Order: sequence, then C-alpha cells, then structure tokens
Amino acid sequence: MNQAPLTGLRILDLATLFAGPLAATMLGDFGAEVIKVEHPAKPDPSRGHGPSKDGIGLWWKLLGRNKRTITLDLSKPGGRSTLLRLAATADVVIENFRPGTLEKWDLGWEELSAVNPRLILTRVTAFGQFGPYAHRPGFGTLAEAMSGFAAITGEPDTPPTLPPFGLADSIAGLATAYAVMTALSARDRTGEGQVVDMAIIEPILTVLGPQPIWYDQLGHVQPRTGNRSQNNAPRGTYRTADGTWVAVSTSAQSVAERVLRLVGRPELIDEPWFATGADRARHADVLDEAVGTWIAERTRDEVLAAFEKAEAAVAPVQDVRDVMTDPQYAALDTITTLDDPDLGPLRMQNVLFRLSATPGAIRWAGRPHGADTEAVLTGLGLTPAELTTLREAGAV
Repeated sequence: MNQAPLTGLRILDLATLFAGPLAATMLGDFGAEVIKVEHPAKPDPSRGHGPSKDGIGLWWKLLGRNKRTITLDLSKPGGRSTLLRLAATADVVIENFRPGTLEKWDLGWEELSAVNPRLILTRVTAFGQFGPYAHRPGFGTLAEAMSGFAAITGEPDTPPTLPPFGLADSIAGLATAYAVMTALSARDRTGEGQVVDMAIIEPILTVLGPQPIWYDQLGHVQPRTGNRSQNNAPRGTYRTADGTWVAVSTSAQSVAERVLRLVGRPELIDEPWFATGADRARHADVLDEAVGTWIAERTRDEVLAAFEKAEAAVAPVQDVRDVMTDPQYAALDTITTLDDPDLGPLRMQNVLFRLSATPGAIRWAGRPHGADTEAVLTGLGLTPAELTTLREAGAV
C-alpha cells in the first residue's frame, strides 16, 4: 500500500472540544502525525462528554483517534519553551483559545513564526480574531443561532430549533481541515507559513446557501417550513402502514413526475403549476396528500421497492440502530471496526472519503490522557533530567 497522502506532516492539536480537534482528526486519518497537547490537570472536555463505558469517554475514542497525547501547561515557562521546541518541528498548530491568550503566554504568531517560519497557525474561535464579538466566549450553539440556521429550522408555528448535536462545530471542523490544506499548498509555493483565522459562525452560514443574496436582491427572508421546501414538492417525511417513516425528495422535475405517476395521480403532472419546483411547493398540500395517502397504505419495504423500481428518490428515516445494519453503509464500510486496548472491538465512523491510491485509515482510537508525553518529548531531544524538572514544575 502506498503511504497515506499526509504522511510526513506534523500537526500540534492544542484545541479543545470539537471544531479544532475534529480538523486535526481528519488530517490524522490521512497520515499526518497529530500530537494532542492537553493541560496536565484539565484534559480536553470531550473526554467527559456524553456516555462512557468503564469510565472511558466514548466520544473521545472517536475524536482522539490517530492522535498521540501529551500534556503541557502552556502558561508555565517550561511548558512554553517545550511548546516552542515542538512548534519548530511542526507544520501546523491548531488552537482555539480566546484571542489574545497565546499572546499572553508569549506564544503568538510572532514567537511561533520566529522558531518556524514555515508554520501554519490555525486559530479556531467562535467569532474570529477581530471585531466587536471577538473576545466573547462562544460555542457552536451560538453559531447555529446567529447564522440563521435555527430561524429556518422547525415547524412554522414552533420556536426556532437548535440541532441536538454539534452541527456548527462539525462544519467548522471540515472547513478548518480544508483551510489547513489550502495554507499548506500556498506554503509549497512561497516557502512561508501564515495564520488561518476560522470563525465558527462563518462556515455554517456558507452551507445555508443563497439566503443572503435572496435578501440582498429581493428582500426575501426564508421562513420555517418544517420538512417542506420552498423550492420543490412533494418533499418531506411520510408515515408508512407499518408505522415507520420514509423521506421523499423531488428536486428534479423528472423525479417529481415519476413520483406522481407511481402514486396514481398522473393528472397532477398536467397542471400548469407542476412545471417548476417553486410552483409545486406552493401546492404542497395537494401533493403531500397524494403521496402521503399512497405511502400510508403500504409497508416501508413495499414503498422502498416501488420507488426503486420507478427510479424515484426515497430513503428510510433511520436511527443509529438502522445505520449500524444498513447494507449500503456496510458496503462502503462507513461504520468500521477496530481493536481498542481499553474497550476491545470498537465500531465508529470510518475516514471521511475513499482514495483509490493513497487511502486513509484509523490506526488507533483515542488514547489516555498524556499517554505519549515521554515518548514525544524524548524524541524531541529532552533528557530524563529535563523531563523530571518539567514534571516537578507542573509543566507536564
């Protein structure tokens, strides 16, 4: 097998919780050496988020995979000097402290670039490095609210709805990994590093689509429409005869026509308003009644088989139990199994995409707090006496 594509890159993950660490995870999945730097007494809080087994946080097993773990107190002189020695050997530093925190410890861009002019310093914060909100504390939930996501999510007569998972953080993590690779590509041409400023409030706004340009040009404000869309119909979730649910989408005109023929209402195709998605959306009540009534008379398996035969777009509404046994996910190895020294066989999401020649891989799940401190620092050239001094000072 060829080497993973990011083999040879060294990433220092100083970030906590989700967006920054997730970016580091994705880089590690494709071969980068990721060194997770945590405070000696205050580990990354994701170790304690969500359910645990035998006292071991399961979220950390996912987020910490393919990372070596060390401890450093960056506020102490010994921790600062050791971080600078590490940074001199690294390609990327990812951090999510409030703006000004690294500078307070004399670990800002000026100091880091002085020891390594080729370094990419990646700063992931809620609001970015400048502006009136920059120094506020913030999390992905605030981005979900500020961006307009919550305002359009939910039924029309219910409150704005926040997602029950780290949506904005996850989108920002994906965007951060892309930003890092973009900066590294620029470095290949210029030979010089730079600072990446990632504000969590921005990537989620990007994936919300054309809302700003609609408002700018038309004054249009997208309302909450539940499972319906303003751009096409029929579209939504429909209950089957056996009490399960399926989702139907008709973004393409040809698919919308197939669905209406399938459910026995071909006359609706001849209506003048059926010719465009937006016009169909204005007649969603009629279309939902036609599709929903047909689906309600059949089991989920019958619905899925009929839609597949008609080449119409449908999917079952699945929970995680269904995902773990879904044949398409199984074929893709989307949920893969690895052996973990703490928990034994462990199933989790696989790497994000497949490369035919230089694939990524999960080499290990999240490791214990500080498990690699001695190995990493001795590899950096620190002597046993220096390590003892750092431990006695509380710097590691």
